[in-house]
Amino acid sequence: MMTQIKTTVQNAHSTLLQDAIGAAALVVMLVAGLHLPGLL
Repeated sequence: MMTQIKTTVQNAHSTLLQDAIGAAALVVMLVAGLHLPGLL
């Protein structure tokens, strides 16, 4: 199990950063969307 995870992380290292940036952007949009009605 751990070897599979390590192999996956090593093979997909370049896309992990892009996935993390995308996830962070989604969280920012979610938080902004939830706070938007309070600002208007």
